[in-house]
Amino acid sequence: MVELKLSDNTQVMGVINTTPDSFSDGGLFDSFEAAFQHAQEMIAGGVDIIDIGGESTRPGSKAVDQNIEINRTVPLIEAIREVSNIPISIDTNKPVVMQQAVQAGANIINSVDALGQQNAKEVAAELNVPVCLMHMQGTPETMQLEPQYDNIVVEVKDFLQTRIDEALAAGISFDNIIVDPGFGFGKTMHHNLQLLKSLADLKSLGRPLLVGLSRKRMIGVILDKPVDQRRYGSISLAVISAMQGADIVRVHDVAETVDAIKMVNALNLV
Repeated sequence: MVELKLSDNTQVMGVINTTPDSFSDGGLFDSFEAAFQHAQEMIAGGVDIIDIGGESTRPGSKAVDQNIEINRTVPLIEAIREVSNIPISIDTNKPVVMQQAVQAGANIINSVDALGQQNAKEVAAELNVPVCLMHMQGTPETMQLEPQYDNIVVEVKDFLQTRIDEALAAGISFDNIIVDPGFGFGKTMHHNLQLLKSLADLKSLGRPLLVGLSRKRMIGVILDKPVDQRRYGSISLAVISAMQGADIVRVHDVAETVDAIKMVNALNLV
């Protein structure tokens, strides 16, 4: 089993959505050939982790059948594992997809509903791989209708602490837990900026912190740019996140972000 080894350096997680409807790259990598080629390009670009998803979680999206999700992801995981020992994350909420993905060679579970589905925590405990627990208000279908908080930072932190406790109770090792504040998942632009400014508060949970801001709507609002013109804004937010303590940044533009994060990591060594 390939192991995820976190250090004082921020790591870059590259996104491959094998879906026709993801918000940024939907349809670009929904063929096996295109997705596999993109994975090889990410590896050549210096990516630390590849995150593979077979179900869109964009605002307004609906769940897909587990067999569709498996068919979109497992062959790609198997193909990557044949040519590389790169850590692979499976972006899913479904226990059966987690099982088959890990069996195929994935070694991280990235769960946007923080293992909220029935038996998900128990399956993750049995698989004994790192798992990322993300905060989301609502579901992908409803999360952006009217998100509201009294105190976004406190509520996200409390949610993540509760999910950490539930994961531990289910038998998941503390060392296997990663947390993600869920930028853009049931949050306004102001909520996102407040969270970004307060990452140090979330670090007090004592677990590695994953941040996914790449190409998100807030960049488009601030820069007045469509999704395919948000590269530089995304890199800027990755750098800000790393300087605020993010252990992993989840991105689309791998090679460029790897260079930027190397500069942050070099600064942290001084």
